[in-house]
Amino acid sequence: MKVRIGVAAGVGIASDARGFLGLVDALDDLGYDSLWVPDIVTTPTFDPIASLSVAAGRRERLKVGTHLILPGRNPVFLAKQLATLDQLSGGRVLLLAVLGLRQPAELAAQGVEAKDRPSMLEESLEIMRTLWSGEELNMNGRHFQYEGVTLGVRPVQDPLEVWLGGQVPAALRRCGQIGEGWMPGLCTPVEAAEARVTIEAEAAAAGREIDGEHFGVNVSWVDGSVSDEVRASIASRRPDLEAEDVLGVGIGGLRERLEGFLEVGFSKFVIRPAETPVSWPEAVESVSDVLEMQT
Repeated sequence: MKVRIGVAAGVGIASDARGFLGLVDALDDLGYDSLWVPDIVTTPTFDPIASLSVAAGRRERLKVGTHLILPGRNPVFLAKQLATLDQLSGGRVLLLAVLGLRQPAELAAQGVEAKDRPSMLEESLEIMRTLWSGEELNMNGRHFQYEGVTLGVRPVQDPLEVWLGGQVPAALRRCGQIGEGWMPGLCTPVEAAEARVTIEAEAAAAGREIDGEHFGVNVSWVDGSVSDEVRASIASRRPDLEAEDVLGVGIGGLRERLEGFLEVGFSKFVIRPAETPVSWPEAVESVSDVLEMQT
């Protein structure tokens, strides 16, 4: 398996523009595979497309990825933005399409009903893939209607792959039916392995196959003890697990977490500090020994 490790610049980075640029440089200098910018509208995170454009222009090797919210965006405009970024970066864009957090503020910012988000994601993905392929877009969908639309800009990557996340049964079915990879978070290796079986079965039922290299996971780490705030945050989403079940504690704990997922066939990782670090460059350097796992 080709092991790749990227880093997500999460909550708090938007108050530290110099820190973000320093993080870009540190990741490239240290040999990380990619920089990821999550898409959370109402928290102090940078807009992913704008910030990744800066990152891609600053460094020529580092891949640029995002956990990108599709519902609430114009899919034609988004297709052109992403095609442009892939062109100008020389084919370094990585995409994980997400529904967005199920929180009142996030839903209000998206301007969509929670119940509509899955079907909006599916239609948006169909629209973008059609345009990226160079075909003419004609659609009369539930949310979007287009006739005779084409794009004059196409991605370097053909296809520009879109991975999916989520662990509920509907999300696993969706990934098997239309995803090109799967990357969950806050789960154990046993849970990930079981979900992978479901995804691959759904893919087979749909007459398709997901590349065995296209399974990854988001993993957070803490430097020392787990704070009450971090425990509460994990408990709000996974009350059935202890924080230590899903966190890497220190460099040794982070390595152990990654090795556990490698043992069940997951080889692409996006790691992130569970709390906003004082220095982003120092934080990623402190765990850079895990880069020895990249193959």
